[in-house]
Amino acid sequence: MCRNIHTLHNFDPPATGDEVHAAALQYVRKVAGTTRPSRANQEAFDEAVEAIAHATHHLLEHLTTSAPPKNRDEEAAKARARAATRYPVSA
Repeated sequence: MCRNIHTLHNFDPPATGDEVHAAALQYVRKVAGTTRPSRANQEAFDEAVEAIAHATHHLLEHLTTSAPPKNRDEEAAKARARAATRYPVSA
């Protein structure tokens, strides 16, 4: 749905509150169709971000897996390698 929302589950260290909030903000922006709501909609926008951040935090706390936690640096390196393959730099 939105490329800026990243997987937050099963990482070592776990997702921070800032990462959860950023994902919630991106989700609300996508659903609302705007990056900045009007003053009339600001309160509803902020409430939605907080509600989704809370629900996301709750979900992450209650998910279980038997897979070992992923390393953030290794996953970022894999993503950069995929991007380099998809979008080669031409000289």
